[in-house]
Amino acid sequence: MKIGFIGLGNMGGPMAANLARAGHAVTGFDLAAPMPEGVTPADSAEAAAEGAEVVITMLPNGDILRKVAAQVIPAMPPGAVLCDCSTVDVESTRAVAHQAEAAGVGALDAPVSGGVGGAAAGTLTFMVGGSDDAFATVQPLFEIMGQKAVHCGAPGAGQAAKICNNMILGVTMIATCEAFALADKLGLDRQKMFDVVSTSSGYSWSMNAYCPAPGVGPQSPADNGYTPGFAAELMLKDLRLSQIAAEAADADTPMGARATELYTQFVEAEDGNGRDFSAMLPRFEGRGRG
Repeated sequence: MKIGFIGLGNMGGPMAANLARAGHAVTGFDLAAPMPEGVTPADSAEAAAEGAEVVITMLPNGDILRKVAAQVIPAMPPGAVLCDCSTVDVESTRAVAHQAEAAGVGALDAPVSGGVGGAAAGTLTFMVGGSDDAFATVQPLFEIMGQKAVHCGAPGAGQAAKICNNMILGVTMIATCEAFALADKLGLDRQKMFDVVSTSSGYSWSMNAYCPAPGVGPQSPADNGYTPGFAAELMLKDLRLSQIAAEAADADTPMGARATELYTQFVEAEDGNGRDFSAMLPRFEGRGRG
């Protein structure tokens, strides 16, 4: 398949490389990131999209997505599919989908879960919004770049699934870190805490698969000085998107709102920027109740 890939940073680069390694003809464009092995460089986003059956984007925010879409959609042949794997606001996603459909181009919003490690290993999960036909076209590529792709519904449904999932993740990671900090002050051994919670009603992905306590549970960023697997500033971005969506939908999300406040403080006023989102644990360790 002929593929255009725009946005070749920490996530997009490995994804494009995996597609090229699988034998697809991938043409890439990025303003700054290096070109992955096997990917043919283009001089512009439009050039990467010309003649492509699928154009994949991995971009920082909704404004940039709208600008790139305005450039590439006119360059795409009718029947091609624009597949955006960025995590952006639902409104931008739906606006781009309408623009693509008006031009005879399919559109998918397909944000991912799995982080940089999953991008490199080809084990991402894709949450996908868009038409059945567009999903069927891109599904073979999802199978190369990831281990699972869930078609969640109409345009915007993929973004909705991603921000709801990550709102849960942000809230549960904070609760997990709070609980470890409390256990420390109550004199409870961290390993014993893990042994109990990981096999009882406190079970969660944050505890069992990504434990924020060094030396406890499976290997995680906590065992590497909280070098990011999923950076705190990216969690903050997703939490803010969840609250933008909640405001637009008139949804009451008090835990999501409080998690957003805590990650804002951690990233912007403390030492959270550039650290893994599970570094909330040392934050709580050093704080009292006041």
